[in-house]
Amino acid sequence: MTAATRNDVPVTLGGDGVEVRNMPIGGDMAVSYISLPRGTDMGPALKGLPDDACQCPHWGYLLKGRIRMRTASGEEEYEAGQAYYWPPGHVPLALEDSELVEFSPTDDFKQVIEHVVAQSG
Repeated sequence: MTAATRNDVPVTLGGDGVEVRNMPIGGDMAVSYISLPRGTDMGPALKGLPDDACQCPHWGYLLKGRIRMRTASGEEEYEAGQAYYWPPGHVPLALEDSELVEFSPTDDFKQVIEHVVAQSG
C-alpha cells in the first residue's frame, strides 16, 4: 500500500489512552498514527533497550499537543505544527494530549513495538 488514512492503519499498541497505529507504506518505511495522553512517559516501557531509549529514527509531524524528548545530550520540546526528526536514542514524554503522524523504518519500529508490548505483558 502506498497511501493510508488513520482508520486504514491497524492498532499495534494500545492501553491507558495510548494508541499506536502502524503499517508498512512502501519500501522499508512504515506510517504511524500515534495518540499519547498528557503525562505519558515512554521511559519505563523502553527500559532494556540500548541506553533505555527508542533506537528507531522517526520523521513526523506533531498535529496536536506538546512533547518533551529526552536524549543523552539533553531535552528538547516540540509543539503542534512542527515537523521533526528524532534520531535513535530518544525517550518521549507527553506534556499535553498529543497526536502525531510518523514515518519510520518498518523493521526498526517493529522491534521497538514488540519490546514495549512485552514490557506491558
